[in-house]
Amino acid sequence: MSLAETFRLLGDASRLKILLFCMRGPSSVGEISDALDLSQSLVSHNLRLLRSARLVKGERQAKQVFYEIDDIHVSQVLSDMAKHISE
Repeated sequence: MSLAETFRLLGDASRLKILLFCMRGPSSVGEISDALDLSQSLVSHNLRLLRSARLVKGERQAKQVFYEIDDIHVSQVLSDMAKHISE
């Protein structure tokens, strides 16, 4: 996936909210859905896209998958962008 395609993914408000929520730590689709007031199907769809871009990773625990930011670089870029915008 190209850099432009990755930033296009981040241009969607729902995906960006999901990604920022995943910075807090591992969360299930249901937890993300409830916290962000989004449908579970929308959250699942967007998580698939974010996983394919290697922005989040999922870890299965029993019957649920818990999603979190894939690595520290993704968290750092998002944090830096948020700081830049708030300046």
